[in-house]
Amino acid sequence: MADNTHFTIIDTPIGKLRLVSDGSALLRVEFQGQHGKDGVESEDPVLAQACLQLEEYFAGRRQHFDLPLGADGTAFQQAVWSSLRGIPYGELRSYRDIAQALGKPKAVRAVGAANGRNPLPIVVPCHRVVGSNGKLTGFAGGLDCKRRLLALEGVNVAD
Repeated sequence: MADNTHFTIIDTPIGKLRLVSDGSALLRVEFQGQHGKDGVESEDPVLAQACLQLEEYFAGRRQHFDLPLGADGTAFQQAVWSSLRGIPYGELRSYRDIAQALGKPKAVRAVGAANGRNPLPIVVPCHRVVGSNGKLTGFAGGLDCKRRLLALEGVNVAD
């Protein structure tokens, strides 16, 4: 089967990001050192819009992304990622908060696992999720990157 994905790499204050699209939706945002090898390097309208919105975000002019998203995941993962998109700019939620919002208060670890599998970091703001003690927890881009994203949004948290 042919690979119908396109990608572009952009420079950001947190390093190079590889954006992957199928031409109709953004599929992945990958941090430097985690870049995949699929796709053809070319820009399409989805990638152009994603680049623009990420530039606006890093310049402090955008607080919410408005892009077509096409991340693959289970129904539970999709529910978690949808909940993440509801976390306002500059605010934090714990894994427990998300589990409770989903009506599954005992699914804290499952929420953490789904959060860790988010293929669209920053756009689907998993960096806004912290431990129940308010401290930073794992992030695909690393804790320093998570700290920098939160600082950009005016949030300072302890490790």
